[in-house]
Amino acid sequence: MSLLSVVVPCYNEEENVSLFYEELTKNDSFFKEKGIDVEILYIDDGSMDGTVAEVKNLRESDGRVHLVSFSRNFGKEAAIYAGLEHSRGDYVVLMDSDLQDPPSLLPEMFSCLEQGYDSVATRRVSRKGEPPIRSFFARMFYKLMKKISKTEIMDGARDYRLMTRQVVNAILSMQEYNRFTKGIFGWVGFRTKWLEYENVERARGETKWNFWKLFLYSLDGITAFSTVPLMIAAVAGVLFCLLAFVMIIFIIVRKLIFGDPVSGWPSLVCIMLFLSGIQFFCTGILGQYLAKTYMEVKKRPIYLVKEKL
Repeated sequence: MSLLSVVVPCYNEEENVSLFYEELTKNDSFFKEKGIDVEILYIDDGSMDGTVAEVKNLRESDGRVHLVSFSRNFGKEAAIYAGLEHSRGDYVVLMDSDLQDPPSLLPEMFSCLEQGYDSVATRRVSRKGEPPIRSFFARMFYKLMKKISKTEIMDGARDYRLMTRQVVNAILSMQEYNRFTKGIFGWVGFRTKWLEYENVERARGETKWNFWKLFLYSLDGITAFSTVPLMIAAVAGVLFCLLAFVMIIFIIVRKLIFGDPVSGWPSLVCIMLFLSGIQFFCTGILGQYLAKTYMEVKKRPIYLVKEKL
């Protein structure tokens, strides 16, 4: 018998814990036919509602259910890492508890592994139900990452992914504190099959990802898997130095030939403000990379466990 570990990060998902369990266990006959045992790892990311109590209720009736509860909210990236670290399966699948990752896809995902793939990933072909502005910026982010990063990050990619133990061990070997899992998946490589499906809206509750959180998350992705912004800052500095040198020559020549006095303080103020903005922008880019480095060298744990069943 092989073992499948189902890793389910949760944060204030009291309403969805049981619903997810019911949908997942509809595949029990398939798992039995394939000779696959299942363990379900709910990773509680410091929930403030009754998520932990719901998981404990499930565990009383099904010993396959396990719980890892954090001491506080560390974020989904930490929950994913904890789930992979505590998983024991020959295969591991990451799934959201809100049923936006349909458990009904699991049989097809396993059939892909049987074809020789190391992992099976999913991507949404539509963003039905999302605000248009959020969808627009999400697409722009993926287009930008394709241009500035050598790591493959698929547009519409979900964290819903079935992996062999070899792939999981490769991901766990990357113990960085600032984690961007979508980039890590692409960086470790391995032969991956992509499955496409229509976007599924949350079963219950509201998403924990607002526009600001997604924006900060995108910055984490850019700084984690691309150094192009640093190059942009350097190139901008060189270009403005050359432009300043050309303008100095132009002003000197104009004064010697035409005798025009140097005037126009309003335009000078505008130029100074513009260049100051460029300088602060470049300093901000450097600050982002420096901040990430600062957090890495502190060697803080990615998460802290309060309770484990």
